[in-house]
Amino acid sequence: MRRISLTVNGVKHDAMVEPRQLLVYFLREQLALTGTNVGCDTSTCGACTILVNGKSAKSCTLLAVQADGAEVTTIEGLASNGEMHPLQKAFHESHGLQCGYCTPGMIMASVDLIANNDAMSDEDIRMGLEGNLCRCTGYQNIVKSVQQAAGEMRSPAST
Repeated sequence: MRRISLTVNGVKHDAMVEPRQLLVYFLREQLALTGTNVGCDTSTCGACTILVNGKSAKSCTLLAVQADGAEVTTIEGLASNGEMHPLQKAFHESHGLQCGYCTPGMIMASVDLIANNDAMSDEDIRMGLEGNLCRCTGYQNIVKSVQQAAGEMRSPAST
């Protein structure tokens, strides 16, 4: 067992973990943050995407010990003061989800995508999210949701 210390959604956690435990299972099983989904365990689908030190990462490819000292944000950490994050709101309003299984990973990858890119075309968004798979939609409403949220997040009123 190894002791790790990390901050998840603004809360510091000290825990003992098996050195081989994946971060996704630490989040789900030890911290009960079940919004981070396991879809494949091979980094193919992106359902487990979170932010580690502000960058999107697939938590099924990271060991919990690799997150020692990190700042981690999961889908549960995006809402603020009971208000949905602009991406959560846009996915809801623009019907960017169907079954919802991939949605947390799509949203978390989109947070990083918007933060690190200026104005994006639909194709730029599709390319930026290519590591996240949705088995239900045709992606058009996902792209529309990201465009909507990007506009809101970049507007002077939201800064």
